[in-house]
Amino acid sequence: MTASPSTGTCTQSAEILQAKCRVLEHLERAPGIRRLALDAPRIVSQAEPGQFVHVLCTPSGYDPLLRRPFSIHYADRDTGKMVLVYEVRGRGTKALAERRPGEVIDVLGPLGRGFGIPETDDGRPFLLIGGGIGVVPLYFTARTLEARFGADRVTFITGARTASLILCQPEFEKHCRDYHVCTDDGSAGFHGFVTGRMCQCLDAGEMCAPPIIYACGPTPMLKAVSKLAKERNLDCQVSVEAKMACGVGACLSCVIKVRDGDSFKYVRSCHEGPVFDAGEVIWE
Repeated sequence: MTASPSTGTCTQSAEILQAKCRVLEHLERAPGIRRLALDAPRIVSQAEPGQFVHVLCTPSGYDPLLRRPFSIHYADRDTGKMVLVYEVRGRGTKALAERRPGEVIDVLGPLGRGFGIPETDDGRPFLLIGGGIGVVPLYFTARTLEARFGADRVTFITGARTASLILCQPEFEKHCRDYHVCTDDGSAGFHGFVTGRMCQCLDAGEMCAPPIIYACGPTPMLKAVSKLAKERNLDCQVSVEAKMACGVGACLSCVIKVRDGDSFKYVRSCHEGPVFDAGEVIWE
């Protein structure tokens, strides 16, 4: 399981761990958005940017029965702390939102294939593109890129419908050279989609060389970013969104269509993904 040689290896953990993780803090960051910090040293020791965990949202584990998948926002190997940022949407996340510091949560992970971080430095910059709640796994990615190559090589573009829905801005600004906001209604930053600001960055020579792109967000955004990357012959990795049940590749509920020579095949986004080379994915 590899990305193109120039962008490094897309990682997948050799071992999946089930851990009882103590809640360190659980805060509301914005209306409907929660930040959950867990003491999870065993999972953190293996976690890579772009991977996710599967969480039992209630103490009983019976209602809802199925675990819920959450991207890893950050994994601190020095402290063993794992941070999840999530949106409260349905029964599972509403139940999780009730968990309090000191409680213990059952977590399975790290799961899936993460972003491929270059193993050698060829001098290229990195362009991270996030839409809505899709910014969550890109923070771990930005911190990893900063640690290996320096913040001066990292540019971040984020998009949302309106200014109040922009997430984690102070965090990203600390770890990226440039941070750009795009809003559909023009209430903050660039008035338009992330691809519009992406074109500006590329055409104006704001980056020192053609970048490696990492993207996560709604499917229409990923499709548009992938199309633009292909037109400009840029390496691009995307983290796809798909509904998951088991999270370990057994139930086949999260399959997506990818290229297979001159034909296509279905792969599990929880196992072969959630990160794919943008050129692999058949967008429908």
